[in-house]
Amino acid sequence: MNLSFFDQFSSPNLLGIPLILLSLLFPTLLFPSPNNRWINNRLSTIQTWLLHLITKQLMVPLNKNGHKWAMMFTSLMVMLLTINLLGLLPYTFTPTTQLSMNMALAFPLWLATLLTGLRNQPSASLAHLLPEGTPTPLIPALILIETTSLLIRPLALGVRLTANLTAGHLLIQLISTASIALMPTLPAVSILTMIILLLLTILEVAVAMIQAYVFVLLLSLYLQENI
Repeated sequence: MNLSFFDQFSSPNLLGIPLILLSLLFPTLLFPSPNNRWINNRLSTIQTWLLHLITKQLMVPLNKNGHKWAMMFTSLMVMLLTINLLGLLPYTFTPTTQLSMNMALAFPLWLATLLTGLRNQPSASLAHLLPEGTPTPLIPALILIETTSLLIRPLALGVRLTANLTAGHLLIQLISTASIALMPTLPAVSILTMIILLLLTILEVAVAMIQAYVFVLLLSLYLQENI
């Protein structure tokens, strides 16, 4: 049976049952369970340091009113980071290449930031739709443009994460396929292609981390506009 390059993005199934839920829960097995040495062992110490670093970076754009979102944003960041990195391993599935999952994360969180602003400071939140000093003839057009920009934010969040990860996985598969195909006939070119593949893999590791950070950072910026 001929496999398509896009088959790697289809959710794994067992007896017709999608296993995407197990794919999302599996990374939790990598974190140690609570015990008497929760802080004393080296692994937990490194994880605690990373969590403090991530939380500090995410909370920089926010004032004190937004710090109550710290646990949610840090948990989301760790989940996306872990899933993206595990998806680069062979014979694995990356749930964040599914637009449906990314939209399910982006839309409720974006809506929560918007409703927070409309509830706490409706005048200031609605003021973002009309920049100060706008000429009167341009007011209707600018309000329409800003409203459209506001409504497509969750779509941009989900599509950005999906497109970057999907493109990276496709490039890795295409280059690895070319490297294997060239090995019998052009071994020198095949070795050069493997070097390019190695560099691309390192780049994809960086992209996986950056995209998780950008996703949550943009949510924190959206929250800052509404608090």
